[in-house]
Amino acid sequence: MAIIKPFKGVRPPKSLAEKVASRPYDVLNSEEARAEAAGNPNSLLRIIKPEIEFVPGTDEHRPEVYDKAVEMFQLFQKEGWLVQDEKDCLYIYAQTMNGRTQYGLVACASVDDYLNGVIKKHELTRADKEEDRMKHVRNTNANVEPVFFAYPAVAAIDAIVKQIVESKPAEYDFVAPDGFGHHFWVIDDDATIEKLVALFETIPSTYVADGHHRTAAAALVGAEKRKQNPAYNGNEEFNYFLAVHFPDNQLQIIDYNRVIKDLNGLTPVQLIEKLGDDFDVLKMGAGIYKPNQLHTFSMYLEGEWYKLVAKAGRFNDNDPIGVLDVTILSNLVLDKILGIKDLRTDKRIDFVGGIRGLGELKKRVDSGEMKVAFALYPVSMKQLIDIADSGNIMPPKTTWFEPKLRSGLVIHKLD
Repeated sequence: MAIIKPFKGVRPPKSLAEKVASRPYDVLNSEEARAEAAGNPNSLLRIIKPEIEFVPGTDEHRPEVYDKAVEMFQLFQKEGWLVQDEKDCLYIYAQTMNGRTQYGLVACASVDDYLNGVIKKHELTRADKEEDRMKHVRNTNANVEPVFFAYPAVAAIDAIVKQIVESKPAEYDFVAPDGFGHHFWVIDDDATIEKLVALFETIPSTYVADGHHRTAAAALVGAEKRKQNPAYNGNEEFNYFLAVHFPDNQLQIIDYNRVIKDLNGLTPVQLIEKLGDDFDVLKMGAGIYKPNQLHTFSMYLEGEWYKLVAKAGRFNDNDPIGVLDVTILSNLVLDKILGIKDLRTDKRIDFVGGIRGLGELKKRVDSGEMKVAFALYPVSMKQLIDIADSGNIMPPKTTWFEPKLRSGLVIHKLD
């Protein structure tokens, strides 16, 4: 059963929410963060990307940079830009993109649920990235940014959320510079909170959708604090971490595409010839072609788009990993033809989130930076859950969730 817990959120006053809220730490680099925070002393980027408070080029992993995160977090609280709620609450965080709104429940998730596998993951994490986020959590003694969870939809939870959003005005309601809407409600009624906590106890598992490194870091810091406090009773805040829980039927995964620097010594004609062994290859012309079903890919090469359809018998429909289009492309094209064995380390490949559109693939190939691009049909939430339930791990760069959670709407302190 899944455990959620209300908490005393630390959050901006209504008048500052839009200024404080920022994109997550891992979707923009230091230069982009510096530009985005320019002229805005209230931006949460000053806490989650504290290197922007130093001269450009400062290594973000220096001890004084982590110390700066603490200093800025304290400053935001001193100045009243972040204020802690007086009682334990749950929160609703909704996001609107392209006319679709998804409603998430903001609550603390349990460190035990992560350690025991009730919270399921579908991606491998890297120790260096975990350690970076662990330092941030340790030093600030807070989960400054939430993680993005999915859960199997429950009609009774949907009904409570619907009743709240229809009966009271949102605490925060704004459209971010990227055009996505963000809406936030506070649930401070004890009876409603108890109902939601009890309903989550009927859910066998929750799933990390986005934020595997932040999830691991939060849980590992919680485990560390237990060792430092051997008399802990399980109710301390460090036994929990900040998550936004979305029903699976409201989420949409978008495509995550590949661009390759060279053809591994082949000519374009030879590449197309080799592809013919495992795919039906159809030239689609100069207009952008987007795959519209599983096991269908698009390729952009020398100003032309191609439709590639994987031939029957070239993949295993009964293998939850083998049936994924990222696996089919990796095995039959990237490895077999282009010699790319390790997606994590090979410098000849790069990845482009579908939010940028297929025009971005065309641009990178037309510029000469890349030689060929492949677009994939997105993974479904059902595939993600099946893989996580079977204990398997998806290949790198398989899922892209959009819109991203804005950081800074609510923070969870560990003390």
